[in-house]
Amino acid sequence: MFAIKAEVTNPEASTFVFSGQKTMYGGKQIAEGDSIFIFASENEGGCGLIALGTVTSVSTTPRKPGVARQTPRVSITVQRDALARRRLGRSELKRYSTWNDGKPETELNFKFYRQATNKIVGLTPEAAGFLRGYF
Repeated sequence: MFAIKAEVTNPEASTFVFSGQKTMYGGKQIAEGDSIFIFASENEGGCGLIALGTVTSVSTTPRKPGVARQTPRVSITVQRDALARRRLGRSELKRYSTWNDGKPETELNFKFYRQATNKIVGLTPEAAGFLRGYF
């Protein structure tokens, strides 16, 4: 399971296209057919968790020549499967900041909000199970 935090211009779209997204915490392993939770980035005017979808295409972004350290990037297309029924964003996850407590809320806070950049991340089964409760 994966999650993405990115700019979303139409939260109710049936298909989402995310181009050149950073990958962190196992996010570069994303593949066609994977499930992904979509968070509309609060930095871009979004509200946090908005949808669950299935990845329908993945393409890697070529690395720039001559640059030693580069975060792997991918472009993905996602077919929406469900809309979130409740809110889950930065304000709800902010209090989960004891990084070694093992809670799924803490994992999400750490991966998405400790570093404010938009990105695709891999999720543990516990975090994925927690997020499924929002649909």
